Amino acid sequence: MESLCLYLTRSVLCFSPFYGEDFYFEIPRPFQCLSFYVYAKSMFQIRDLPVGKVAIRKEDLYKYCGKENWFQLQPVDPHSEVQGKVHLEMKLNELITENGSICQQLVVQIIACQGLPLISGQNCDPYATVTLVGPARSDQKKTKVKKKTSDPQFEETFHFEVTRSSSYKGRSHFHVEEEDIEKLEIKVELWNNGNLAQDVFLGETRVSVKILRNDHIHRAWYLLQPKGNGTKSKPDDLGSLRLKVTYTEDNVLPSACYTALRNLMLKSPDVKPISASAAHVLGDICRESVGYEALLPVVRLLLHHNRLLPFLTSVAALELENTQEANTIFRGNSLATRCIDDMMKIVGRSYLTVTLKPVLNEIFESNKTCEIDPVKLKEGDNVEVNKENLQGYVQKVFTSITQSSSSCSPLMCDVFRSLRQLASKRFPADPHVQYSAVSSFIFLRFFAVAVLSPHTFQLRAHHPEPEISRTLTLISKTIQSLGSWGSLSKNKLSSFKETYMYDFFKLFQEDECIEKVKKFLDEISSNVSKESSGVEDSFVLKEGEVHKRAQGRKRIGQKNFKKRWLRVTNQELSYHKQKGKEALCVIPVKNILSVEKLEESAFNRKNMFQVIHSEKPLYVQAGNCVETNSWIEVLSQVSRCNPGRLSTFHPSAYVGGFWLCCKETNESTPGCKPCTATLANIQLDIDCDRETERIFSFFSSSRSRLQKMEDACAGMSVYLGQQEDCSAFTIQDPKETFRTIKELGEVLDDLQAHHDLKGALTDEPGTIENPIVGKTV
Repeated sequence: MESLCLYLTRSVLCFSPFYGEDFYFEIPRPFQCLSFYVYAKSMFQIRDLPVGKVAIRKEDLYKYCGKENWFQLQPVDPHSEVQGKVHLEMKLNELITENGSICQQLVVQIIACQGLPLISGQNCDPYATVTLVGPARSDQKKTKVKKKTSDPQFEETFHFEVTRSSSYKGRSHFHVEEEDIEKLEIKVELWNNGNLAQDVFLGETRVSVKILRNDHIHRAWYLLQPKGNGTKSKPDDLGSLRLKVTYTEDNVLPSACYTALRNLMLKSPDVKPISASAAHVLGDICRESVGYEALLPVVRLLLHHNRLLPFLTSVAALELENTQEANTIFRGNSLATRCIDDMMKIVGRSYLTVTLKPVLNEIFESNKTCEIDPVKLKEGDNVEVNKENLQGYVQKVFTSITQSSSSCSPLMCDVFRSLRQLASKRFPADPHVQYSAVSSFIFLRFFAVAVLSPHTFQLRAHHPEPEISRTLTLISKTIQSLGSWGSLSKNKLSSFKETYMYDFFKLFQEDECIEKVKKFLDEISSNVSKESSGVEDSFVLKEGEVHKRAQGRKRIGQKNFKKRWLRVTNQELSYHKQKGKEALCVIPVKNILSVEKLEESAFNRKNMFQVIHSEKPLYVQAGNCVETNSWIEVLSQVSRCNPGRLSTFHPSAYVGGFWLCCKETNESTPGCKPCTATLANIQLDIDCDRETERIFSFFSSSRSRLQKMEDACAGMSVYLGQQEDCSAFTIQDPKETFRTIKELGEVLDDLQAHHDLKGALTDEPGTIENPIVGKTV
């Protein structure tokens, strides 16, 4: 598996645009070439016009890894856009003719191809042509067409006469004449069958027949090459592209090999102090080389095993110990802030989509002018109209955010609640710090960043046009200020450097805005299961019409289900005969133990869910599957902090004296299925073995730093104090940290031994069955 980070800095064409954008994505292992294309946006044609490209072969990536380089743009030629490989077998046979003469026959077998490109987004219809090329001959043969596949299996054999002899002289071995063999080659071309359209070239490879002088049978994989084997005339000066490429390849071992290192990382949240944990040590030793990039696989690993919350709480507490002023809380780039940032990007993607995508789509489609900087105004612009346009956009984004609490990921809410409690404990005299601890993440590091660069969060497909990008910048700056609890005080307006932003932001200095921010931060960070004591106002999260099953009825019968109005607030769940009528039943939120889907077979009804509380379960049927998921999400969110939440549940109902799912007769029998995890609504595809391998790679590349940290711990233990060499590390307990590092060393050595053994037992990538030819994979 490979990962790739691209950094576009600048391209020099007739203009010199500056991009400064990061891209990180997975690429398949068998790729041959990494290509970057530069396009000129066309105002009149449907498709943008290609200007040129930069292509870097896989084996050359290491030369440029981690460094910025200028690359000359090359022309974009359809015949040069090839990928994949072909498996060939060639051999020479001697044949005796009827008159006793002997001839040599070349046998070429097209076995298979792999990795052929998609055509118009679909698998191609490939076929191959096999040509024997010589000074005065060009004999071509063709395979059958294989339908809809990028990995066709041909298994077709072709015969070509290579040489002739006038008479058979009884020689046991026939040698091809030197001048003939030097001039013959086999050319294999791959094409996509276009049916009624023109066939599309997919690539070719050429093999000299002289390879068979020493081997009568040759079998190998060949990379497909551009037409003409890539020979090119000198291109025009198309400009240059400056790139920074970082390519990482992970060789993942069997899962059992990672058990020791994985367990050591998962133990990190329990280590006291947290700075002595394996996860914190990794961040410490990699800080100078890769920043806090090494923490991403740690976050993903802990997240998968539901161990992230206690780790984030501990590292945040450690940072707060070293924070002296409340107004600087969580403002720097630290181990704690980076881990929380990574967590929000992973689990908050769907939250961003629900909250921001609709309003961002509107901004992109309407594209109103919003420039309010007098210096940047164009001729004919009306600053007051622009200010009105910008205010309208900001108001929509702000409203969408402050009304989105029910969509916020439960894990994010749990983290914010911990941050709020830790901040209040650290600075008890400051009533605002509990809000700034949360807003510094949710507004400054989450929503404002997503508004500024929606394409990096998959909220938009492409980078915005310059005018829209400027609008998003102004919106993002305003949202940051609105969300910052410190900036909501009117005496903080002087913090704006730009006069035009000062004037614009004054439009939002109203108590209503402040209360909306405070209410939103309360909703995503407070324990909503508090006793109702007037501390927290009641507000509606969701309401609508459903069908509810009457309690205590038999399984069969239409009267068992009645139409009711269901209403959820932050304090209670209730159902009513009609909207606006008195509640027929009220269930305090604090009594909800679990909210899960109900099997259709329970009552022969679709789109059902159950609310399990201190009394009998409440069975509800929503109007459709979308509504079912929405009800479950809201109810799970509002009850996430309740004590005594269940770990198991019954996916069906208790009817006729037994549970329909597990057939148990005791109604109080614990559930037979695990409850949906906290991250149930987040589709996470985390490969724990791969994440642990990435952790191992970071440790391996920083072993010298790990050794220095071990020496620092030893020195502190001997001399009983902070030494000069220790300032680069966070060492609170030298003995505990030393113990962790020694254990890490043993685990890393053992894992390295597994890698060494694997390397000794397997061939290097790119080996072939016959090692004579160089252009094989």
